[in-house]
Amino acid sequence: MQTNHNSNKPEMRNPLVSSALKEHFGNSALHELVTATRDFPATARLDLQAAILDVLSGSLQPERFLGTHVAQAFDTTTFSHLLVENDHAVMVAPLQYDEIDVGEALPARCLKNALWLCTEDKLPFAVLLSRAQKFGQQGGLHLEIAVPPGEGGLELTRRLLEQIERKVRRAGSYRGKVLSLEISDNYRGGVEGIKVHRLRTVRREEVILPESTLALLERNVFRFIEQRDKLHEMRLGLKKGLLFYGPPGTGKTHTIHYLASQMKDHTTLLITAQQVALLDEYVQLARFLQPAMVALEDVDLIARTRTSMRNPCEESLLNRLLNEMDGLREDAQVLFVLTTNRPGELEEALTSRPGRIDQAIEFPLPDEDGRRKLVQLYSGSLKLGDGVLSVLVQKTKGGSGAFIKELMRRAIPA
Repeated sequence: MQTNHNSNKPEMRNPLVSSALKEHFGNSALHELVTATRDFPATARLDLQAAILDVLSGSLQPERFLGTHVAQAFDTTTFSHLLVENDHAVMVAPLQYDEIDVGEALPARCLKNALWLCTEDKLPFAVLLSRAQKFGQQGGLHLEIAVPPGEGGLELTRRLLEQIERKVRRAGSYRGKVLSLEISDNYRGGVEGIKVHRLRTVRREEVILPESTLALLERNVFRFIEQRDKLHEMRLGLKKGLLFYGPPGTGKTHTIHYLASQMKDHTTLLITAQQVALLDEYVQLARFLQPAMVALEDVDLIARTRTSMRNPCEESLLNRLLNEMDGLREDAQVLFVLTTNRPGELEEALTSRPGRIDQAIEFPLPDEDGRRKLVQLYSGSLKLGDGVLSVLVQKTKGGSGAFIKELMRRAIPA
């Protein structure tokens, strides 16, 4: 990040931000400034910072780059707050950064609050970045550009905001990674940030499933993705919905991890049933980072038949899921993967409607051949004789893959 080392000049005697603005805008009265704003979700924090720094480079290199501080902030800091000169004035402060995990070796540094003072062709302008707040609760990000009144300033703000928005849309700090949203610890349960998961790579030979199940996976995931360009040319839908169903421990989650390992160009979003209230944020993020796979586990917790629901709140969660799956554009490259242990309890509006669930794939308990492969897989370096192997295969009849994995873990000698 290039900054002007003359920022935060020590000779500036008055630490009020308003004083820096008066000096920067010169003959333009601060109360006559015109501002334009954009709000961004918290999940775009890193990409927004990169976009601002990229746009404010070259001929737009800031003359000053300031940190800001509000003693008691209960709402979003805007330019109106910067003009205050009483006890609640916004002060010039050191630049403050948060470290954000983006799945790399080192975390990325993100500005918390910042003010750029710039000039283009003798037209002064200022760019403010702050955290969106309401009643003291953190929200997304607030971007505001202030210019003197007139057509020149209007054209400048439109151009800068368009450039920044375009760069944010194209950015991909989280693209191709496995993500989930972090819920803030306030009563609203809003989105605080993104958690990057470092899942163990699952190889093809570690996916022990019946041939019929593997064939459906190949056709409905990998072959479908390969055909997306042709489908687009034919103006056919690019989104798809899959339902993985079967007894607990038969490999549904394991297969999702396998798909995430194989589709390196896809962003994977992992949703638990407890996070379904954030479904619109997840789908928004999937659109932004497409191609994407959205995995919602234990969907029966929110998508039971309407007749078995106990209150309107449960039905509203189901409606939110249906609406989000329907609301995606047909050309959205988003793959929904839903899992359940109880397919018979699911609402037919979800399971019987193409465009929501296009293919249901059964994950049955492993047969004899499957159990043999699972025992061999989870025995690791432990050498098993043919007789022991045969006994284990017979004794685990009716057991799941998860049961066999735990059995072999306990069998490892101390």
